[in-house]
Amino acid sequence: MSDLARQYKEKIIPEMKKKFGYDNDLAVPRIVKVVVSSGTGSIKDEAKKENIRKSLALITGQKPIENKARKSIASFKTRKGAVIGYSATLRGKRMYDFLERLVKVAIPRVRDFRGIDPKNIDSQGNLNIGFREHIVFPEVSDQDVRESFGLGVTVVTTAKTKEEAIELLKLFGFPFKK
Repeated sequence: MSDLARQYKEKIIPEMKKKFGYDNDLAVPRIVKVVVSSGTGSIKDEAKKENIRKSLALITGQKPIENKARKSIASFKTRKGAVIGYSATLRGKRMYDFLERLVKVAIPRVRDFRGIDPKNIDSQGNLNIGFREHIVFPEVSDQDVRESFGLGVTVVTTAKTKEEAIELLKLFGFPFKK
């Protein structure tokens, strides 16, 4: 069991039960999955797309799936079935390991970081974070990077309200703006 999973069971569940008055441990919101994705829509070079796929596999620890265009759009120069991005869905141990690296290593390495804006949490309690450069993750070495690309991280929770989600993620160690 990872540190965050143990911390959730031992510290976060009692804290959330005390603050929000849950009767049961299973009623306490939890993190269900983390989706890491990157778009390759405007990139035509296959070597660059392969570089993005490999970097995403290094960052997440699993092979990302190809996201294909559902329909052709002439103004974006995309054809139906063309690869327009990659994504990886993390659950269980991999999810907790990734969250630990995200909170303790990647977020502090972001330039001019002043905290996560609470507006990044939607009404269903899911957190969406965008990174301009993938090199904030320690798995990607600076020497191997020819081109930097952005990626998005979505943390999906079972929280019913935004307040519950903010409190849950704060207890997990996510740095929010004051």
